[in-house]
Amino acid sequence: MLTPQQINHFQSALQKQKKELEQTLQNHEHRGQASERDAVGELSAYDNHPGDMGTELYEREKDLGLVEFWHKQLTVVKHALEKIEAGTYGTCEVSGEPIPLERLEAMPTATTCIEHTHNKLILGARPIEEELIEPPFGKYDMDSAVGYDAEDAWQDVALYGTSETPADLERRDSKNFNEMYVDAEEPRGYVEDFENFIGTDIYGKNVQVYATEEHEEYEQMLDDYEARTFKGELSSDESSSRP
Repeated sequence: MLTPQQINHFQSALQKQKKELEQTLQNHEHRGQASERDAVGELSAYDNHPGDMGTELYEREKDLGLVEFWHKQLTVVKHALEKIEAGTYGTCEVSGEPIPLERLEAMPTATTCIEHTHNKLILGARPIEEELIEPPFGKYDMDSAVGYDAEDAWQDVALYGTSETPADLERRDSKNFNEMYVDAEEPRGYVEDFENFIGTDIYGKNVQVYATEEHEEYEQMLDDYEARTFKGELSSDESSSRP
């Protein structure tokens, strides 16, 4: 348990922090309420460069974030002072056990033990912003994914045009200009070729084959594989990629 001298020490520190936060809010709260035009002291924003207005917008957003942070900090400090008045300061609000003195020295506003804090960091966890560091396609196995993944999304968007030219593509045998983008030859809406012409009912039964152009091409490919297999003309790479 904390001694009266220790409680007085933390109360003085909290009151000092409370006074500083109130003074900071008094000096800066009006800045978050000003518009970009008021921030630059101009009667009109029409003649200002967009880059300058973007800078002012960023500064205003930063001010709003800081003001919100200071308000939250002030609320936390007031709550700690209320616990001192109630005689419950230094006791964990979750377990009821005494909060270690070292934790209170580092954070006088602490109301729980480190084991019960609501914002405890998970060991090994990384900030969510780091998900933007890697390309989105890196999260998917594009060769075996069966759901609508990043590759499918890219193909749907690429149908409307990209900055690629025929000279940028590895394959230049596209049948039309709409196929001139990366992985244009990959199936869209299905994984295996035979899924494009085989269908079932809503219960997954009554399998039927629909005679389409893709079906004929698939059968011709299988016949070609079979004929070349008997002749021993298939390479090891082609054998391993046989459907």
